[in-house]
Amino acid sequence: MPSPFDQSTYQVRLDWGTAGLARLAPADIVVVVDVLRFSSTVIDAAVADTEVVLAEAEGWSRNGAAVAAAASPEATVLVGGIRNASAVARAVQTVQERRQARTSVAVIAAGEVDAGGVLRFAVEDQLGAGAVILALSDRGIDHTSPDAAVAAEGFRALRGALRHMIGASGSGRELADGVASTARIDASGLTPTSTTDAAVLDAVDVVPVLREGLFTRFE
Repeated sequence: MPSPFDQSTYQVRLDWGTAGLARLAPADIVVVVDVLRFSSTVIDAAVADTEVVLAEAEGWSRNGAAVAAAASPEATVLVGGIRNASAVARAVQTVQERRQARTSVAVIAAGEVDAGGVLRFAVEDQLGAGAVILALSDRGIDHTSPDAAVAAEGFRALRGALRHMIGASGSGRELADGVASTARIDASGLTPTSTTDAAVLDAVDVVPVLREGLFTRFE
């Protein structure tokens, strides 16, 4: 039965983590937003034409990689953030044009999951999701749920303070102090993106897409 929380009447939807993905109505496209570590690292790997294996990413990301792994096999899974928001919107538009049909989009802010599995709100992911949703709206994909609209307008209001907001957030401060997951990324051969770089809007024009367990460049 439809749920009041599945946002099924809207084209662009927003929720948090794997539970939020399950709560939403099935979508044609899932955009995973985990601004620090996962999204920015996988985006930069795609820029360098380096494939990232989902199963390996799950070893250093309890957040974004877990959302990607939970997505329906029928959905197109994209990785988004502040660094590639406009490119994600363009990729969504391309998928919609190829399908020749109205395409639903679930933007999933990964949040931060602690060792006990408890999801915590993350400022950077709220801003990253808002950046993607606002970029979609700018391309006319603007039938957004209230949840998505709030994130987009929050990003619009705060876009001039992104570097400060992300660097001063709990996640940003944790990353600056050096956390175990960052060390694991280094060990895997991938370099984590700094909070400063993660806050640069549309720094890159590349979107990672998940295909057969690998994140590669969307074409």
